[in-house]
Amino acid sequence: MHFTVAVHNAKAHLFAVTLRIEQPAKNQRVSLPVWIPGSYLVREFSQHLQNLGATQGDQTLAVRQLDKHNWQVTNTADEALELRYEVYALDASVRTAFLDATRGFFNATSLCLRVLGQEDLPHGLELAPSDDTADWKIATGLEPLAVDADGFGHYLAADYDELADCPVEMGRFWSGSFSAGGVAHRFVVSGVGEGFDGERLLTDTQRICETEIAFWHGPAREAPPFKNYLFMMYASADGYGGLEHRNSTALICQRADLPRWTTPPRSAAARVAASTGDKPAALKATDGYTTLLGLISHEYFHTWNVKRLRPAEFKRYDYARENHTELLWFFEGFTSYYDDLFLRRAGLIDDAAYLMLVAKTLNQVQQTPGRLLQSVAQASFDAWTKYYRVNENTPNATVSYYTKGALVALCLDLTLRAEGHTTLDEVMRALWARCEGGPMRESDLLQVLKQLGQRSYAPELAAWVHSVADIPLIDRLEHQGVLVQHHPAPLAQQLGLRVSEGADGITVKTVLRGGAAEAAGLAAGDEWLGVEFAPARRGATAEAWRIHKLDEVAMLRGQRGALTALVSRDKRLLRCPLDWPTETQAVRLVVGDAARLAPWLGAPATA
Repeated sequence: MHFTVAVHNAKAHLFAVTLRIEQPAKNQRVSLPVWIPGSYLVREFSQHLQNLGATQGDQTLAVRQLDKHNWQVTNTADEALELRYEVYALDASVRTAFLDATRGFFNATSLCLRVLGQEDLPHGLELAPSDDTADWKIATGLEPLAVDADGFGHYLAADYDELADCPVEMGRFWSGSFSAGGVAHRFVVSGVGEGFDGERLLTDTQRICETEIAFWHGPAREAPPFKNYLFMMYASADGYGGLEHRNSTALICQRADLPRWTTPPRSAAARVAASTGDKPAALKATDGYTTLLGLISHEYFHTWNVKRLRPAEFKRYDYARENHTELLWFFEGFTSYYDDLFLRRAGLIDDAAYLMLVAKTLNQVQQTPGRLLQSVAQASFDAWTKYYRVNENTPNATVSYYTKGALVALCLDLTLRAEGHTTLDEVMRALWARCEGGPMRESDLLQVLKQLGQRSYAPELAAWVHSVADIPLIDRLEHQGVLVQHHPAPLAQQLGLRVSEGADGITVKTVLRGGAAEAAGLAAGDEWLGVEFAPARRGATAEAWRIHKLDEVAMLRGQRGALTALVSRDKRLLRCPLDWPTETQAVRLVVGDAARLAPWLGAPATA
């Protein structure tokens, strides 16, 4: 199979794709995936495919659509078959494809048809230049065969799976490189704007990569399971996200979160020197750049944990339908545990900042009523129909396998450390060895835990993963040297609401199960216009106020125990009597005993 991808019309957001099949089957069938591995939702990529036609020699052939994403060509098997089509691309996410006059990006799952019966054969990809791409460059994890200085030309994938796992970035991007673990790493960023401190991004990312390679491969410095690695990032006004691949990752960040020079050094050498000091200033947990580094750490850790060590159900992807597994709490949750932890171990944040990030995760889970309804194993299985299909009731019906899975990892790690036989670090490495960096089952994890921990941890996983019981973290955190404090939860959480605030006022996004707002009768979509208070004494009049922010409600209430929320719903004005709730608490984690924290938060344990 050989694909040629070109920019057909950047202003119309159209890629042109040619697929040449050298040895087609008679009446060859082709198919476009309905999802992309790592993003567990049927996305129906075929909706953007148009003008599909086929030729064999000089003969135009009939193409019949069989269903939403499969086609059959009326061809013979004695001559090469060529298909031509276009793909509309205007999704700036990491999951599909995008094209305009400034840049292009695509995953093969959005552009490249599967030739049924020949998926395991080598797949060539030619990225063809055009007038629209005159000053563009190419970045991809695919193996280059014959490319020009800008990266246009021919690439090779061993099979369709590899082609699907190597996205392509094209455009006028910033590019830098570094070495980690003896492997060349490249970082490209589109949309950076002025004042971008690329050297700092490279230096901080290198620290993360070195730390994670050492975690998986230890002081023996075994080679990582990839020959090179590519970070592709698009800096946008308000985007955020990432998608892991076998030797690359696609990232989106907010432009404001990029590191920037306050006063740029004049020379390139001075910029490098300023960015590569041995002890960079620790970041705050609330910094946007800290969030970005956590995303980078998360996606890089996936190179081992989900792209290679992966659920047995993902041994071979089925691109035509949902691929269910109950193990996303491990592959996404444990990765979420380690992403911020590696920022601490790499020296990019301090103990206090790390504990703030842990507290944020703990509070997020505790403030989600759905945790009492759905286990994290169920949440993993239901990802296709619930986690990726967010609505106003999602927090009441589901729990995140990212956040609760991270708490499972944290509690398991602290339990193992307290018992003194092993750590989760050692468990992860032993699991990698046991499964040979390939498919695994929950039983593999239990076996490794029993072997290294010297007892069965089945009761813990049954309670923390397969039931809706809360995870007993507080005692374990205190034992590890963390001081646990409590403070009033944010007002929205106390009222049982999630809202958006703007110039026009307050809009209710979610009403949380069992909260004061639900008891008052508020509903998602309500515009909260004002508050009304009963007369303070007989003969007095009611007191009503217009509000634009939630904090104004608490200010106007004073010491009064009840109020009436004045809301607009479907153009009707409603009164919702609201009893002010008892103050609820959120957790704050601070450094208690630094000496007890060091073995956990310091350098990773040696393998």
